[in-house]
Amino acid sequence: MAVQEKAALMSLPDLLEARGFTRRDFLKYCGSLAVMLGLSQTAAPQIAEALVTGAESGKLLPVVWMEGGSCSGCTEALAQTNTPDISELVLETISLNYSETLSAAAGHSMEQARKDTIEAGGYVLVYEGAVPTAFDGNVLMVGGEKGIDSLAETAEHADAVIALGSCACDGGWMASRPNDAHAMGVQKYLADRGIETPVVNIPCCPANPEWLVAVIVEYALMGRLPELNAKNEPAQMFNQTVHDNCPRRGHFENGEFVYRFGSIEEAKGYCLYALGCRGPQTFTNCPITRWNRSLSWCVEAGAPCIGCGSINPLHPQRNWVDESTPFLKRHRDVSLGDFHFQPPVAALAVTGLVVAALVVHGVGMKVAGRVDGGADFEPERRWDVKRGTDEAHDAGRRAAKLYDELDARGIETKNDHRFRKIREAKRARQQAADARAAGTASPTAPAPDDSSTKGGDE
Repeated sequence: MAVQEKAALMSLPDLLEARGFTRRDFLKYCGSLAVMLGLSQTAAPQIAEALVTGAESGKLLPVVWMEGGSCSGCTEALAQTNTPDISELVLETISLNYSETLSAAAGHSMEQARKDTIEAGGYVLVYEGAVPTAFDGNVLMVGGEKGIDSLAETAEHADAVIALGSCACDGGWMASRPNDAHAMGVQKYLADRGIETPVVNIPCCPANPEWLVAVIVEYALMGRLPELNAKNEPAQMFNQTVHDNCPRRGHFENGEFVYRFGSIEEAKGYCLYALGCRGPQTFTNCPITRWNRSLSWCVEAGAPCIGCGSINPLHPQRNWVDESTPFLKRHRDVSLGDFHFQPPVAALAVTGLVVAALVVHGVGMKVAGRVDGGADFEPERRWDVKRGTDEAHDAGRRAAKLYDELDARGIETKNDHRFRKIREAKRARQQAADARAAGTASPTAPAPDDSSTKGGDE
C-alpha cells in the first residue's frame, strides 16, 4: 500500500525516470506529438512543459472512459504491457474519474463517480466499443441503466467525445453482418438522439494510444480539438493512406508481389497487395506512428493491412469488417441477400454465359446458312420499310440502283447473291400480277424460287 501511495505522489518526470525514460526520450516523444498535431517539432518543449506543469499542479483534465459493445482491445492496447511506454505514463497524469475496466471501484460507487464528474463539468468522454440499440437498448445494461442512456447523459454534458477504436467509430465487429444488436458508432447514435457534442473519431482495431494522447494533449494544451476531416477524424493523423508511407511501396512500384505465404517473395519482403492488403484505401499513419513504443506494425510484421482504419461513421452497414472481409482476398465479398461471393467468381460466371450465348448464336447462324459470306445486304432496312419514311425509301432506291449497276458490270458484290435472288423473285411475282390485272396470262414468266424466300443458298 505504501508503494502505491508513493507512486501516486510521484511527478511525471519521476515516473519517466523510474520507468527508464530520459528527458531526451520524453522530448523526442513530445516532438512526435507535435508532428501528429500539425505543429513544428520546435513545439516539443512547450508540450513537455505543459504536461509536466499540469501533472504537478494537479490541474488534470477529467476523463470519463466508458465502454459499449467491445472486447476492451483499445484499453488493453493502453494498459496490458510489461513495459509501459511514454504515452501510457502521460495518460496516467489525466484524472481518469471513471473507467469500467481500469478502476478499482465497481457497482454503484463507480456510477456515482460518473455522475459527480458530469455535475462538475469540464470533462472529456472517451467511448470504446459499439453502441448496441436493439431491444430498446436493453442489449447492454450498466449499473442498472441502459448503456445507451448512460452514454447519452454523459455525452450531452461533456466538452467533447472521443470515439476510440473502429467499433466506437462505426460499429466495427458488432455492426458487421447480420448486426443482430443493431449496433452503430457513437457519432451516428448521438446525431440520432439530437446531441450536438463534438465527436472525434480515432479508428483502428485497436486504436493506437498515441493518437488518443495527441488529441487529449491538444485539448489540454490549447483548449481546442484537432482539425477534423469529413469523417470527424483528426485530419493531420489520417490524411494519408497506409500505402503512401509503406516501406514496401518500392516493391509495389516495381511490380514485385507476394502471392503465397512461405514463398521466396515473402522472404524478400515484397509487397503484400496481391494477398489482399488494403493499404491503398486505408487512411491512417500506422507506418509512421506504429505500435508498442513504435517498435512495429502489421505490414512490418509480415501481415497485409486489413483496413481496420477505414470507417463510415454514419453508415454502420458499411463498416470495415464487411467492406474488407475476406481479409486475404484481393476483393471484398459481393452480397446478394445471404449469398456472398467474390467479384472474380461473378465475372467468370458472366463471361461463361456470354461465351455460351455466342456459341449458340454462331451455331444457329451456321444452321440457317447465314454465316458464309457474312450478313445479307439490305438496301432498305425492314424497320424503315415498315414505317414508310420517304427518306428511307429514297435511300433504298439509290442503293438498289447502285447494286444493279454493279450487277450489269459483272461485279459480284459480297453478300448480295441472296438479296439478288429475292429481288428477282419479287420482280417475277410483280410481272405475273400485272399480267393477271391486264387479263392475259404470262406462260413464260419464271416461277418464284421458294428456297430463296426461305433464306436458302444457291
